[in-house]
Formats: sequence, structure tokens, C-alpha cells
Amino acid sequence: MKLAARTQRIQPFHVMEILARAKALEAEGRSVIGLYVGEPDFGTPDAIVRAGQRALGDGHTGYTAATGIPALREAIADRYRRWHGLDLAPDRIVVTPGGSSALLLAFAATIDPGRQVLLPEPGYPCNRNFLEVINGVPVSVPLADDGLRLSQTALEAAYSDAAQGVLLASPCNPTGQVLTAEEWQQASNFCRRHDLALFADEIYHGLTFTEALPPSALEIDDGAWVTQSFSKFYGMTGWRLGWLVVPEGAQTAIARLAQNLYLSAPAVAQVAALKAFEPSVETECFARRDILRQRRDFLAPELELLGLPLLARPDGAFYLYADVSGVCDDAALWCQALLEETGVAVTPGIDFGGATEHTAVRFAYTADIPVLAEAVERIGDFLAKYPYLRQS
Repeated sequence: MKLAARTQRIQPFHVMEILARAKALEAEGRSVIGLYVGEPDFGTPDAIVRAGQRALGDGHTGYTAATGIPALREAIADRYRRWHGLDLAPDRIVVTPGGSSALLLAFAATIDPGRQVLLPEPGYPCNRNFLEVINGVPVSVPLADDGLRLSQTALEAAYSDAAQGVLLASPCNPTGQVLTAEEWQQASNFCRRHDLALFADEIYHGLTFTEALPPSALEIDDGAWVTQSFSKFYGMTGWRLGWLVVPEGAQTAIARLAQNLYLSAPAVAQVAALKAFEPSVETECFARRDILRQRRDFLAPELELLGLPLLARPDGAFYLYADVSGVCDDAALWCQALLEETGVAVTPGIDFGGATEHTAVRFAYTADIPVLAEAVERIGDFLAKYPYLRQS
């Protein structure tokens, strides 16, 4: 059987190897602490779960409009009004089967075969693979200086006439970095200057620790393509529900693509998600955000004390991206050895690309502080035994 060449270009996640080995160790009776999966331990709020159960009982099991049920699109538009002071028409919001589908939809609508999208790295690995699926070309914008912050110099160095877009994430996976209004403005100016689409991955919005809620790209550039998700802030990872905000004038084309790509997002998930916007549920989700802040504030200094300094300021999401160049010459090898020796599972930087891919490790603080403390103790013991791990 002959497969398309793109199947060879799309690389597997190295974290999946970590996951498989962690599960195997657990099956052997070993104690494993998983700090590798991008999924907090909170689960879906009970009110949303109960709403989903009622939706099933009420018969919400069929297709919906490809762009989503009107009530949910209106509720999302209202969130932009409440959170960001934006007056978005609900018809600019397309409900999708997860945030990943939203980005794939945006790429399909804007990127021609052979054309490029600039991707600052380290970044979420699926993004480059979505481009491969539509025969687009991912172009890495490696970040190494100034706390891995994006610069105009880096964008200009990566730009060519083949480019059609730029994708930025805020908060960012794996660094937890949050873009400022000034940085969004610089990115918008760059895109306008070169006639590029600006894609904004905002799926971790709400899970931010700055004093004020960080800006959405839409506050700076109304023409941005913004992807969002119910997975992270609302704890609905398995419900597979997200949304895409499209520029004015793109609604008809996007609806046509959505109809052909996936017909509709899950009806039950859409009805249940209406509950997410109720004040009591949002309050619960912000309380979870505060718990994540406490975990970050515990783990970050502990990693520093272990000699694993952070590479970027973690103002959002639930990740710390640490430099392990002082304790090994290959981050992937270090992660494998750490798991085998201690049962602590973390993600090597090679999954996220960029100049730090062999010298960085992502720690997901998706467990309670006592569990994080146990992980820190195990890592400390590991470093005492293997102060510098070399490839054989």
C-alpha cells in the first residue's frame, strides 16, 4: 500500500512514547507522576455535565448547523463583550469539533498549496502538521533570546514572498508566555505590511495570571482569525468543542468548508456548553485558575533551586518550560531516564521545535501541590545520582 508523502512529513509526538512507557510502568505497579499531559486534573464542572445529561435525555443527538447552534454562538459573542469589550456579530463565530478543527478550518480557508505560514517556536507541534495536511508549508521562527519573546527581527528573517500567514499563541504551549497588546500590535503591523493573515491561538485564554486579563488579538486587529476551545478554561477536553472567530466577509466561505469537513460539532456538547457561560460556572473556572497559579508559584522556584531555570515567563496556561542544558546533553534522553529511574514523566522540548528543542523540558503542573512536591523530591534525588547525563 502506498501512502501520501505527507504521512512521512508528519512526525509523531515524542510525548506519546513517554505516555506509553508511563502506562507500562504503572501496569507493573510502579508509582508514576504524570507532568506531561496538557489536561488539568479538575474534570468538567458538574453543572456542565448535568446539562449534557439533560441534553441527551431531551434528544439533542443529531446534526446541528455546521456553524453551531445560534444560542451558543450568541453566548460566545457575549463573552467577548464581557471579557474584552468587543461587539462581535454572532455570525462571525463558528463552533467547531475542538480548537484543533478551528485552526485547520482557518488554514484551509486562507493558505494555498505550497504557501507558507510563519510559526514561532517552541510551539504546539500539531500546528505545523495541520499545514502539511492542506499542503501548506510551515516555516519555523526560532526564538532563543529575551526570554523566548517574539521580535520583529525574527519575523522579518523568516519572511519570504511565499508566506501567507503568521500564527501566534497566547498563552503559549509550552512556555506559558502571554503576549502584550504591544506585541499583538507589532504582529498585526507586520501582517498588514506583508499582506498576511494573522492567526491567533487563544485556547488557554482565561487561564492567565497577570493582574488584568490579557488582550485578545481581536482587540488589536479585527481581521485576525482567532481559535478558541472549551477544553482548557472550561475543563471540557473530551467533549471536543471549540470555536473560530472569522473576519467579516469570510462567513459564507467558512460555512461551506465546515459543512464539507465535519458537518457539525457534537450537538450534546454544544447544548451543555451553554452552561459554561453562567456566572457560577465561570466563577468556578476562575477559582481553578487560581489553584493553577498556586501550583505554578510552588513549582517554578523549586525547579530553579534544582538548577532547571525557566526559559520564559509563565503568565498563563499550566506549563513551565525549563532549561536542562546544565544537567544533560539531550533533553529527550534525560526525560526517558528520569521516567525509568523515578517515575516522573515530563515532555522533551523536541516536540515543540525551535532553538531549544534539545535543551528544554516542559513541566505541566496539572497535579496537586503535594504531588508536585513528591515530583520535585524525586527529581532532586535523580540529579544527585546523575548530575550530568550524557549520550552514550
